[in-house]
Order: sequence, then C-alpha cells, then structure tokens
Amino acid sequence: MTADPVVTATPAVERPGLQGLVLAGGSSSRMREDKAALAYAGRRQLDRACELLSRHVARVFVSVRPEQEQEPTRARHSLIVDTVPGQGPIIGILSAFAANPDAAWLVLACDLPFLSDATLGHLIASRQQAAVATAYRSAHDGLPEPLCAIWEPRALAALSAFHAEGRSCPRKFLIRSAAALVEPLDPRALDNVNTPEEYAEARSLLVPPPIQPMELKIRYFAVMREQAGRSEETIETRAATPAALYAELAARHRFSLAREQLKVAVNSEFSDWARPLAPGDAIVFIPPVAGG
Repeated sequence: MTADPVVTATPAVERPGLQGLVLAGGSSSRMREDKAALAYAGRRQLDRACELLSRHVARVFVSVRPEQEQEPTRARHSLIVDTVPGQGPIIGILSAFAANPDAAWLVLACDLPFLSDATLGHLIASRQQAAVATAYRSAHDGLPEPLCAIWEPRALAALSAFHAEGRSCPRKFLIRSAAALVEPLDPRALDNVNTPEEYAEARSLLVPPPIQPMELKIRYFAVMREQAGRSEETIETRAATPAALYAELAARHRFSLAREQLKVAVNSEFSDWARPLAPGDAIVFIPPVAGG
C-alpha cells in the first residue's frame, strides 16, 4: 500500500488539473548506485524532488518500474507503476496519463540537484495549454528538455501513436510535435547527474560556502555576568545564529543556564534563536528575572 499523495498546505497550482510526476524508474547503470537515494546535504534526491514539486502542484506521484514498488526510498511516496517495463521515461509519462488522462503532468527527472522553485515557477507561468507540452529549451543544444516539462492531456493520443511506431524518445516527440519552448532562467538548473564523478562535483557545488569569522558584541547580566567574569566582550566567531553562539559561549564560560531558560536580543530587539547573525551585531542573553 502506497502513501497518500503529497498535498501542499496552501496549494500553489497555477491552473486547474496540474499534477506532478517524478521519474525514478531508471536503472542508474552509469552511477552504479541508485540515483533516487543519493544524498545532498543529508536529503535523498528523490525526497527533495518530490518536496520541491509539491510546492507547485496539487499532488505528486513517483514513476517506478514494477520491481521497484516495494523499494523503501520509493515506497514512502505515492507511486505510478510503469504499465510496460523497461522502456524508459516515455512509459512513465504514458502510465501517468493512464492513471489520469484528464490531468496535465509536470514531469521531472529525479536527478536534477540544481533545480529550484524559481525554475519550476517560471515554467508554470509560461505554460501554453494549446500546445502538447511546454518545455524548457536546453541551454546546451537548444532542444526541448522533456524531463522538466508540462505535458498537456492533448499530448496523450499523439504520444501513444508515437510509441506504437516503436519510438521511445520523449525529446524527439517534442521536436516532432512543436512543443512550446521556454528559455531557462538558470542554464544549470536542468543539469542532471549520471556518474560518480558528476555526483562528486554536484555535491561540492551545493555545499554552502563556509561562514567567515565575524566580530560580535556580547553583553551579560546577573548570573551570566558572574560566570563570564565580565559584563561585555567582543569576540570573533563563526557562529551563524544566536543558538550556535550561545552553545560556543556556554562551553567557553561554563554557563549554568540552559538556552531554554534565556531570551536573546539582537541589536536591542528580541530575536529568534535561528536568526542569521551579521558582523557587528550586538547580542544580549537575558536570564530569568530573580523571583519572577
């Protein structure tokens, strides 16, 4: 039994009838391990693709081969199982239309680690329902990118006939059918990752830049002033948030108060513990009022 379809708390569908399909039925032969399960910043690639897509459509499904239906990475999502095994993305798209022929399908490959909300939003805003599909134009060769595209219901009959002719390349179908093409906002957004070398490069590019040391001004009151042995200090730190800063200072000064017992102010305003800090910020950790 598969999980319920992914539904956004506030649906962001631009036009009625748009559903999402993440293609995860490939064999990953060049990668030599399952691409859907590859991790970027601690998150599986398939999970990230589904979450990203769910912010733009009402429901998201994952396209799989029959033998992948119970595979844990995929089974946690709503699945559409290929009606004909072993014939690539075109069967995934046709199987989605078999499940709901009246929907338009925003189809994504699962291995697009640079894809962003801005790229998907631009594609949806550029959608031309009179065409069989709206697709991005490849930044590399100018041809349609079928695996980040909106496939309209009107594509079903022609795509079925195309497949019946023994053809299986969705890109060639879009060329032959004169799909509506959109220029990409970010040329790298549709780059996929197929080999261990490409995976290593993508991971290095997606690592956030290291936080540079910055000077912060800290003030202490009450018991914290006594434990720190001072009422204020200026420190150099790489702590990005008040929470990380307090953990660093608590270890340095052996503060006895847990973070949950304190309030924090940044530049004279009460702050969230996750607020990003900037060079020159003035931070005050405020202990409980005695007898309060």
